[in-house]
Amino acid sequence: MPDPTVPPTPPVPLDALLARADLGLRRIAGPADPAVVVHWAHTSEMADPYPYLLGGELLLSAGVHVPDGAGAGYFDAYVSRIVAAGGAALGFGVAPVHDTVPGALVEACEMHGLPLVEVPPRTTFSAVARALWQLMAQARTTELRRVTEAQQSLATAAARPDPVPSVLQQLARRLGGRAVLYGPEGTPLAGTGPEPGEEVRTALAKLAEVVRPSGLEPSDARPSSASDTVAGVRLVAHALGNGEGFVLGTAAPQRDAGDHTIASVAAVLLSLLTGERHSGSGAGRSFALVRLLLGAAPVEVAPLLGGDRWRVVHGRPDGRTAPDPVAASALGAALGSALVDVAGEVVRVLVPDGRAVERVPGWTLGVSAAATPRDWPAADTQAARALARARATRTPLLRHGDRPTTLTDLVPPAEAEAHARALLAPIRRSPALVDTLRTWLSLHGSWDRTAVALDVHRNTVRQRIARCAALLDADLDDPDVRMELWFALRRT
Repeated sequence: MPDPTVPPTPPVPLDALLARADLGLRRIAGPADPAVVVHWAHTSEMADPYPYLLGGELLLSAGVHVPDGAGAGYFDAYVSRIVAAGGAALGFGVAPVHDTVPGALVEACEMHGLPLVEVPPRTTFSAVARALWQLMAQARTTELRRVTEAQQSLATAAARPDPVPSVLQQLARRLGGRAVLYGPEGTPLAGTGPEPGEEVRTALAKLAEVVRPSGLEPSDARPSSASDTVAGVRLVAHALGNGEGFVLGTAAPQRDAGDHTIASVAAVLLSLLTGERHSGSGAGRSFALVRLLLGAAPVEVAPLLGGDRWRVVHGRPDGRTAPDPVAASALGAALGSALVDVAGEVVRVLVPDGRAVERVPGWTLGVSAAATPRDWPAADTQAARALARARATRTPLLRHGDRPTTLTDLVPPAEAEAHARALLAPIRRSPALVDTLRTWLSLHGSWDRTAVALDVHRNTVRQRIARCAALLDADLDDPDVRMELWFALRRT
């Protein structure tokens, strides 16, 4: 899954590629629209490239597919299929097959509104693709810098004496539009930025109702965000994660690649701020911290946090080695608690027993049993073990007590790890073989599902499994062998 804290790579305007003097590209047909953008380059000499396009491509062709004597009908069909597939532009190389761009192709592109770019003989298609990737890398660096600066400014705003208006003001400035905080009853509580027209204001308020929980349905029955476009203005509504019904709405004239990330950070900060103001839990945490520092026992200060029994949740982000404070706060907001601690690669969250702990996309979670403050250390250990089992079995969420003691639990950990190292020694130097074997066994020997999970061809999976069988000198069709290997893989 894509990482929501990282903005997607922005596309490149076609004009920026045409401006590269080293390429010598020239637009000879189609609209000279600065809004035309290119997401990637693709070379194809198919007469019908439609099945091979995803949309947004600069399709490069030297006209190898063009038959002798091709007329207007052939080029009209060819260009119409590119447009139907969502192609952004067509680049035609005038060498080595054609000396000039066919006039019928120019006319077809003009008729269908597809930008046609002439690629001179000295410019290779790979040079065009490389230039496009360079421009995309530059755009991504610029966008990441913009998002990082916005995150820092939002965090600074959240620390001001008037944090909610400050965060909204900073968000509106970064998006170049308006930001509004709606209360649980749908009333705008605060707003900043250019005031939109009545049509946009009404549409944004209605969009906020789409994501606001009604209290009569499960918390996951409604989307966490929704978007719309009204009168040329991009509207987005984010349900704040404190469960109190607050909604963040934004209205901006355009939607850049990193704007969703910036708005998501603001939503997390506002979730924490509105949750504290609405419930008074922030003051309770402050009192508890002061009393702990002055020598009170945890059991004595726990009632200030509200509730008698709590669960400890250990979370680790998928695909990242160490969570940052913003990601940790987002996890706490999703679980409905601001009691968050970042401990190395793991985030620990203290959640009231009455609040359900559900899966959080992008995280692997281990959940303890409900415990009183006196038993919190034991609950912390339970959550750590549950997280370890969840990661070993690739389960998004595992609760303490979800399964009874198994045979593997009866083997001392040191002996189990030594046996695993010895058994897997022939393939341990090849992470690809180990990962393929683990995935193949977890999917019950399915070639196709393993290929999809690893994003490789099924023949590659077959070759790797055959290599594992040869190195391990094992019959992988034997269920006993598979069981022993799975036991060993879970210990590595």
